[in-house]
Amino acid sequence: MRDQGARDFQDERDHIDFLLDDELRAFRRDVRAFLRDAVPQETRDRIDRGYAATKPEIVDFLAKLSAKGWVAPAWPAEYGGPGWTQLQRMVYSTELARNAAPSIPPFGVSMIGPVLYTFGTQAQKDKYLPGILSGEDFWCQGFSEPGSGSDLASLRTKAEDKGDHYLLNGQKIWTSKAQYADRIFLLARTDEAPRKQGGISMFVLDMDTPGIVVKPIISIDMNHSLNEVFFEDVKIPADGLVGERGKGWDYAKFLLGNERTGITNVGRCRRQVERLKRLARADLIPGVDLSKDGAFLRDLARVEADLTALEISEIRILSQGKNGPSAMTGPSVLKLASAQIQQTLAELIVSTLGHYAAGRGAEFIDAFDDLGGLPPDFVDGALNEYLFGRAVSIYGGTNQIQRDILARAALETRP
Repeated sequence: MRDQGARDFQDERDHIDFLLDDELRAFRRDVRAFLRDAVPQETRDRIDRGYAATKPEIVDFLAKLSAKGWVAPAWPAEYGGPGWTQLQRMVYSTELARNAAPSIPPFGVSMIGPVLYTFGTQAQKDKYLPGILSGEDFWCQGFSEPGSGSDLASLRTKAEDKGDHYLLNGQKIWTSKAQYADRIFLLARTDEAPRKQGGISMFVLDMDTPGIVVKPIISIDMNHSLNEVFFEDVKIPADGLVGERGKGWDYAKFLLGNERTGITNVGRCRRQVERLKRLARADLIPGVDLSKDGAFLRDLARVEADLTALEISEIRILSQGKNGPSAMTGPSVLKLASAQIQQTLAELIVSTLGHYAAGRGAEFIDAFDDLGGLPPDFVDGALNEYLFGRAVSIYGGTNQIQRDILARAALETRP
């Protein structure tokens, strides 16, 4: 059931609109007009309720983006990107989330793609970049291992040089979307080195290579997005080595810097704020009017103010460029703040819904004709998003790691 009362952002002027110049406002309208037709309403409704887009939905959306040249907004024009400014890219990513469009898979576009066009061979660029831009190739990331999550440099997967190929043995874990992936990029130890960050190399290979086994991990939200990936005597062709042997740690840092700048998710957070306001106006609990409840209004006002500060901070940091004063710490600031905001919003929604948050799916929807003036599917998915959202403070670098980065930067600049 479509939520006919949902807030439509397509023609809205907001506080961010007043921070943009005329050219960026026109660009924002173009993106909204495209999304109005490119995202089927059924897909939009499911994503709006907190469910991830299916692979067919993503493939369909990527085909439409590819026709516009909008799959890889941060790529240079020479490699197939649209040549946008950083502020255009921010507006674009915000509108995608704010209009409940399927997320562009980050593993090809935001992670391995920039590594390949920056450090890869021409043959690798010719082989892999077109499939990323067309949306035909799905990638996954082989970094984390059992016992080597945030301490990535302690990884134990090994790739032995056999001349015309490398022989790969080991295991990766928490590998998102590996069950769908056509290709994988991974880190493996190729040499022993005095520092554990040394002797690590980066590779790309096809997921149907003999010796690769993918096993599902069903997470707390009862969905299958994570996996274990096992490698037993997997032969990686020599041309699967990315860049220089032993430089994988440097490429990983480059890649993770790109990952962290793309996960503020302010567009989705704006939709969640609107969802909370509608919940407050509904009669979910007889005799309880949340729109006049001081504690609820305080919490909502605080997270909405934090979100506005995050949006403005992102604009400020991006406006400074890659070599600006916030180049080193900006990604960590944005990642840390956005993780806290996303989790706070999910917690507020679940606590506001109370026992209604426990249900999900068609059976739950059919059990209610009305929920305080809201359509039943308006509350479906809330618990899903809350549970999956516990990982927001882990992936892309844990909150503790981000605080450590900021603390070291502050101490190094002290007189």
